[in-house]
Amino acid sequence: MGKIWGVREIKSVLPQRYPMLMLDRAEQISESSWTAVKNLTMNEMFFQGHFPNHPIMPGVLQVEAMKQLGELAVRPQLDPDAANDVYMRKVEKVKFRRPNNPGDRARIEVEVVSVENGEAIVKGKVSNNGGVTSEALITLALRPKVGPAEMPQLHGEFDKHDETPMDVLKIMSLVPHRYPFLLIDNIARIEGARVTAVKNVSINEEIFAHCPDDYAVMPESLLCEITAQSGCACVLSRPENTGKIGYFMSIDNAESFAPVYPGDQLVIDVELPEGKSKFGKGTGTITVDGKVVFRITLMFAIVDA
Repeated sequence: MGKIWGVREIKSVLPQRYPMLMLDRAEQISESSWTAVKNLTMNEMFFQGHFPNHPIMPGVLQVEAMKQLGELAVRPQLDPDAANDVYMRKVEKVKFRRPNNPGDRARIEVEVVSVENGEAIVKGKVSNNGGVTSEALITLALRPKVGPAEMPQLHGEFDKHDETPMDVLKIMSLVPHRYPFLLIDNIARIEGARVTAVKNVSINEEIFAHCPDDYAVMPESLLCEITAQSGCACVLSRPENTGKIGYFMSIDNAESFAPVYPGDQLVIDVELPEGKSKFGKGTGTITVDGKVVFRITLMFAIVDA
C-alpha cells in the first residue's frame, strides 16, 4: 500500500495512451480503494473542441478517468496475463455535478465493490477544489482482442446524400463542439422526437493515435458522448432553442454489447420527447450494420448560451 504509480508504471498496466490516458499519477490506498490525479491544462487536446471560448472537461472523460483507475485496481485479479481487453460493459448512476476547467486538478477515487465471474464493479468519484464534479458506478468486463470479422456495408440509407437533413456544417451551427471533439458527421433523419445521426469511425482520429499492439477500439465513454451530441443537435434545431446550448447532466444506464472498430459506421438513434422543462431525458441506441453495439439512457439540460 502507498505505492506511487507514475506514468511509466501506469502505462505498464493500462493500454490507454495519448490523448486518451486520463491519469497522471495514482496511489493504492487500501485493498479496495485507489486515488489518482489528473492535472488539467489548456494544452489538453479535448479543450480545443469542447465548448471553445468556454473550455470544460467533457464529463465522459471524467467517466473514462474513473474507468481507467478502476482498471488499474482490478486488472491483476481480472486479467493477470494482460491477454484481454478490459472494457466498460456498463456504467450507471452517473451524475455530472460541476465543471472541471483548465487550471483545475481533478482527484479521481475508486472503491472496488466486487471482482467475480470475470467482471469487476467499481464505484468512482471525481472532485476538484470546489467539490465533487462527477460520480459513477462502473462494471468492467473482459473480451478477447480480436479485430472485425467482415467488411462494412457501404453506401446504404444512412450515407450522406443531397437530401441529408443536416451535414456537419449545419451541426456546427447548432452545437459548440469542434475538432477534435465533434463526434457526429451528419443527421440522417429527424422524425418528431426521434433523430438518427451518423458517425464514421476512422483510424486517423486522435483517439486512435497510439494503440498498443494496434488494437484500436472506440472507448465506451465516447459512445456516451456521441449519443449525447446526436440528441443535442436535434433539440437545438428546434426553433424555441435557437441560440441555446446543451449540457450533459447524467447517465442513468449505458451498456456496451460489442466493440466499435475503425471502418465502422455508427448509426445513432435517439428518442427525445419534447417538453417545456429545460431538462430532457432521452434514450439512445447505436448500431453497426444493423447490429446493436451500445444503448444508453441520459439526461441533459438546455440553457442560454
